[in-house]
Amino acid sequence: MTPLDPVPPLFAGYRGLPGTFDEGFTSDGRPRLGLAAALDALGARGAAGFEVCQGLAERALMNQGVTFSVYADQRGTEKIFPFCLVPRIVSGAEWARLERGLVQRVLALEAFLADVYGPQRVFTEGRVPREVVLASRAFHPQLAGLRPPGGVRIHVAGIDLVRDPAGTFRVLEDNLRTPSGVSYVLENRLLSKRVLPDVLDRAPVRRVDHYPSQLAETLRSVSPVDPGATRAVVLTPGPYNSAYFEHSFLARTMGLELVEAADLFVDGDLLFLRTTRGPERVHVVYRRTDETFLDPEVFRADSLLGVPGILRAWAKGNVALANAPGNGVADDKAVYPFVPELVRFYLGEEPLLEQVPTYVCARDADRAYVLEHLRELVVKAVDEAGGYGMLMGPQASTAELEEFRRRIRAEPRKYVAQHRLELSSCPTWDAAGRAVVPRRVDLRPYVLNGRGGAWVLPGGLTRVALTAGSYVVNSSQGGGSKDTWVLKEEP
Repeated sequence: MTPLDPVPPLFAGYRGLPGTFDEGFTSDGRPRLGLAAALDALGARGAAGFEVCQGLAERALMNQGVTFSVYADQRGTEKIFPFCLVPRIVSGAEWARLERGLVQRVLALEAFLADVYGPQRVFTEGRVPREVVLASRAFHPQLAGLRPPGGVRIHVAGIDLVRDPAGTFRVLEDNLRTPSGVSYVLENRLLSKRVLPDVLDRAPVRRVDHYPSQLAETLRSVSPVDPGATRAVVLTPGPYNSAYFEHSFLARTMGLELVEAADLFVDGDLLFLRTTRGPERVHVVYRRTDETFLDPEVFRADSLLGVPGILRAWAKGNVALANAPGNGVADDKAVYPFVPELVRFYLGEEPLLEQVPTYVCARDADRAYVLEHLRELVVKAVDEAGGYGMLMGPQASTAELEEFRRRIRAEPRKYVAQHRLELSSCPTWDAAGRAVVPRRVDLRPYVLNGRGGAWVLPGGLTRVALTAGSYVVNSSQGGGSKDTWVLKEEP
């Protein structure tokens, strides 16, 4: 498509939200650089044809039981995962720049974790305040001095990104404990292939279906024994967990056993799986159980979801745990503002990814500013996720503002604040209006990190606010998702 060509029927008259960067089109309605061919192929069938395709995709999700628990209705109802068939498209050149920044960030955070549970140079050299880090609820001093098998702590990272009105990607937060959502990336692509095969034939989109094999390879790379002799398992809290679909999906696609705590036991300092052939040793555990429930000998003594002694086997180097326990100190929201300094300190490089300017309420000057400008800010609890424990100042009532003012004064370390960032918009199918409309989105790319280095999945989970005017993209609060198409770079 050239600048003089007509816009495809599906996108005729489309415009992004005022004041946002639109992922597909410029302000005058033309396709962004490098996206014209893909948008042309996608939009050729028109609204009526696309409506049929969207219906087919939703029916496929229902038949496959692709679900997620939505907690916004106070009941944790299990619902079909909302999906928009209009993809988010990223050019190859832009993704290459983003990929370099993601790898850099994960390597810096990996070095930070090794240091915090080791010599703690970052404190003695004054690069990060000791009191901010060690006060984190996710810091476990009992893990100090322990080196994980393979020397890797962050095996799987999910880095949440937003794009500001200038088109700059900014890291919103890091997820280094048990990041979820990648199964929806793979399912979304399967839906795109089934429903839009002609479009994917014409658009040079990079594949994502090799993620399970890459993850399995990453897990084997940190095994305490030869990778070829390694037995790895996926540990789930069980079928009542909101992400159980993903646990079973990844175990199946990697060819690994999906196990619960009762299937495992520790004998001496070795971990074993109960099988019909008798006990068999386990060398790697891809855990999807929160670490506070992982080992009742070390963390919560009342946990029925953990394996007694598994931390002892890990500490002896006899089993690798992915991700390693203790990682939460690196994705604590109070540590987030210091990550650019961690990149400089550990890697000797300038950060390639921007962040969102953040006020740390534990610091006197920052706290005074936050309390004075609460109406203008988004306040986040550092130990909450999924959009919970948050105040949206511009939309809050007077009572809500006063309640958060009281909370911040009582526990300043628990809160950080940011000016609300205008998220980018993306073409999204609106079933009620039977048309493509702009909706706000974010992006969670996934980074695998093994003994041989880091690898970034070419794509990620694009989450979308399905309600007009909404900023809520979290799946657990009613947001939806899109397939993310990363185009191959031109020669």
